[in-house]
Amino acid sequence: MLKTAICELFGIEHPIIQGGMAYVATAELASAVSNAGGLGIIGAGAADPDWVRQQIRLTRQWTDKPFGVNVIMLSPHIQKVIEVMLEEKVAVATFGGGNPGIYMPRLKEAGIKVMPVVSTVALARRMERSGADAIVAEGMESGGEIGETTTLALVPQVVDSVKIPVVAAGGIADGRGLAAALALGAEGIQMGTRFVCSIECIAHPKYKEAIVKANDRSTTVSGQKTGYPMRSLKNKLTTRFKELEESGATAEEIMALGQGKVRLGLIEGDIEEGSLLAGQIAGFIKDIKPVKVIIDEVVSEAERIISWLGKFRGKAYG
Repeated sequence: MLKTAICELFGIEHPIIQGGMAYVATAELASAVSNAGGLGIIGAGAADPDWVRQQIRLTRQWTDKPFGVNVIMLSPHIQKVIEVMLEEKVAVATFGGGNPGIYMPRLKEAGIKVMPVVSTVALARRMERSGADAIVAEGMESGGEIGETTTLALVPQVVDSVKIPVVAAGGIADGRGLAAALALGAEGIQMGTRFVCSIECIAHPKYKEAIVKANDRSTTVSGQKTGYPMRSLKNKLTTRFKELEESGATAEEIMALGQGKVRLGLIEGDIEEGSLLAGQIAGFIKDIKPVKVIIDEVVSEAERIISWLGKFRGKAYG
């Protein structure tokens, strides 16, 4: 049984965190992940506080295990969502897209564990100084908003730069990824795209099917000029993004093209004009399974790999 500092910190059975994906990381998915021994996360995205409260209460109806809420720093409702999290006393708060330092003291005082998502060593250090309980080091292989450094390069640098537990994210979907993350010094993994292709996830079937049909070159990054690069599956929308960027359009014009497109793709199932957020690991995912099966397979495979690697201990090669 794999037990790490992340398991102890959050009171979970397996060192597996579910990504807080906007629109699709709802109570259905979060409760299933927590019930299966991982840490389920509700993706607040830019949702209003009433929706977030509803999702928290639904999750509590479906699981008695710890779960968290992910907040995007650009959300227009972030302050009210923070208030809901405090009132509802969620177990864990995760943040993406910026520095949540100003919100951390109140969350910590309320006994809520804080785990920001970072893509640089500098932000990881800053989050530790601000009182973060753990860090998610997310490489550019991930879906949605990305940084500039790969998971393989980022994770060990973050691990060496902070003393709090680090969770590896970006390009991970199986036990090999978990074993590799532990080898890099991480205490666990976060998976997003793999959990989209679960039975419990409410994502549109056409979106899930697009991931299953993807190959190793099916994703692309749009929006570099806006300062918020996003990785998604290639389609007509990403082609239009590229054409607009190459034409010299302003950041505002490029961002306007993306308005409403995430929901259009993920929930409404428009696989050509919608934004199909997905990590590079999409090319590996070939089926849609129950969350419990996914987690059990990841853990058992990682345990087999770690046991197998132990056979090389003490051997000399020349």
